[in-house]
Parts: sequence; C-alpha cells; structure tokens
Amino acid sequence: MFTSGQLYFALFFVIVFVTAMIYVYRKDLSLHKLHYKGSLWILLAFFAFIGILFIIKLFLKE
Repeated sequence: MFTSGQLYFALFFVIVFVTAMIYVYRKDLSLHKLHYKGSLWILLAFFAFIGILFIIKLFLKE
C-alpha cells in the first residue's frame, strides 16, 4: 500500500508537526489565557450539542 519511504516521511512529518505545535502553543500560552478565557465553555457546549443530536438520532431511528 505505502512504500517504506512514504511511511518514514509520514512518521517524521507527524513528529515534527506535533513538536512544532507544542512549542508554539507553549510560547503563546500567556496570550491564550488572556484572550480565550471562556473558550472551554464553548467547547463543552459544542460537545453537548453534538451529543444531543446523537441522542435525538437514536430515538428517532426506532
């Protein structure tokens, strides 16, 4: 399916990308705390909304 070179490249890319994202996030952590205070509640509301849609789908399926 994939050659070994492609798999090595994908693995290398993922490792470098995740490392870069962690570095950039750590660098901007103080700004995130200042500007995005209530974002956790938005995320929780989004997951709750998706969960409610899933439950509605299950009940309407029967």
